[in-house]
Parts: sequence; C-alpha cells; structure tokens
Amino acid sequence: GELACDLGATRALIVSDPGIVKAGYPAKAQALIEAEGLAARVFAQVHENPSTADVDECVAVAREFGADLLIGLGGGSSMDTAKGCNFVLTNGGQMKDYWGVGKATKPMLPLMAIPTTAGTGSECQSFALISDAETHVKMACGDPKAAARIALLDPELTVSQPHRVTVCTGVDALSHALESAVTTKHNALSAVYSREAFRLCHGGFSRVLREPTNVDARGQMLLGAAYAGVA
Repeated sequence: GELACDLGATRALIVSDPGIVKAGYPAKAQALIEAEGLAARVFAQVHENPSTADVDECVAVAREFGADLLIGLGGGSSMDTAKGCNFVLTNGGQMKDYWGVGKATKPMLPLMAIPTTAGTGSECQSFALISDAETHVKMACGDPKAAARIALLDPELTVSQPHRVTVCTGVDALSHALESAVTTKHNALSAVYSREAFRLCHGGFSRVLREPTNVDARGQMLLGAAYAGVA
C-alpha cells in the first residue's frame, strides 16, 4: 500500500490467477492497498501461457475500473498479462501491434510486479510474452516503458507453490542466468548479474528441493531469478 502511494496511484488493479486467489495473496494485497485509502480490485482470470483473449479481458476490467496502477501478482503469466494490458490500455490497438521492441509511442501506467514463483524473472525485464488466441503464435512484446517500476520480492509467497512448479521455475531461472551469460549481446553489467544469478540459483535450488519451507533458500532463488531477469 505504501509503495502504491509512492507511485501516485489512486486505483490499483491486481492481476492474478485462480490458484493464487485460492492461496489468499490477492485478498491480502487488496487489503494492504485499501488500508492506505486507495481503491483496489482483483482481476483473477489469467491462464497459464496467457493469450490475447486474457489481455483483452484484463484491459476491459482495467478501463471500466479506471485503474492508474497495475499490479502483476503471481507467476510469469500474471505479470505478462499485466504488462500486455498496459500496452493496449495506454497505447490502444491490439497486442500484435506491439510484437517486437519499442512499439509503444505513449507513456504507460506504473506497474508493480510481485512474483510468487522464482523463475521467469518477468518482474525485472520489459517483455510480455503473449500468445495469439487464434494462431497460438507466441509474441514477445518488449518496451522499456513496460518494465515494472517496483519489483517486490517476498520469498514467503513462493513457499506454497507445488513441487513441480518449484522444479520447473528453478530450471527456468538457471537457464536465464546461463543464456544471458553466453549471448553475444551480453555486456560487462549484464555479466555481473548473470554470474550472481547463477551463483544464487545454483546454491539455492538443491536447498529448496530438500527443504521446501526454508524461506532463506526461497529468498535466494527469488533474488537469483530476478537478477537473471535483469541480466
């Protein structure tokens, strides 16, 4: 709630999915925001590997609510849907209009990203990966304006994820650390983040699998995934 106020928000739309709603996190976030005197609403219809249909539905809710802050709360799908919504809500048109890099010509709403998995690094990079609902082609839509203003890393939010999700997202984070290290487009700064991301994830992954409720190990993975996103 305090961070939402810092961003100058008055009406926050929390973008999440049904599983995260069952875990109770969006309701807690909404209560914290409303405790600061702001209006908040939850959009929880995000599907895994979100499509343009998910984005369009989210845009309709955000527009009707008059949102001036978007909060992606969940895995990469929730954060991607929030980013996709931001593109269309602020710049108009359709998701396919932003396929590529730097296609948004107008300012975008502030975005807060709160990951509940340690893997995609979506909270620390500026791309939304959205599938076309008709062709099923995945579109990577990137723009510096789409990056979250705030990434809020709370390892306790990742404890409730199923074992398989912990495994798959952990491999995802390690892959991003490795990919960003070996790409021909890496630079001195990204290399620092790649190296630290790999160190954190390599050390934290086996700990998390052995001790799923170890919040310190969860935090190590969450920070590693975020650094991999930065890289």
